[in-house]
Amino acid sequence: MFSIIETGGKQYVAAVGKKISIEKLEGKEGENIVFDKVLLVAASDDDVKVGKPYVAGAKVTGEIMKQGKGDKVISLRYKPKKRVRVKRGHRQLFTEVKIVEIESGK
Repeated sequence: MFSIIETGGKQYVAAVGKKISIEKLEGKEGENIVFDKVLLVAASDDDVKVGKPYVAGAKVTGEIMKQGKGDKVISLRYKPKKRVRVKRGHRQLFTEVKIVEIESGK
């Protein structure tokens, strides 16, 4: 069984026991979080529910495993003959969530 959820403006494939790294969400490690924007729920190849845009009554429950920062991404800007050289670094905040339960909604 798997589902597709939407959070942080992005879509993620969620299956029970799978860990996903998503955009930063408020909460502490060990807390449960509920995703109610479920786009698709597939229990098997024959039993697939597709939402318009969301599946009514479906929700995915996950447990926050870790709050952290991603790897550093470096961006450079350079203008030849103008003495312009700018180097910037950025580390994106993320939340690692382990999927605990998928409810398909009736």
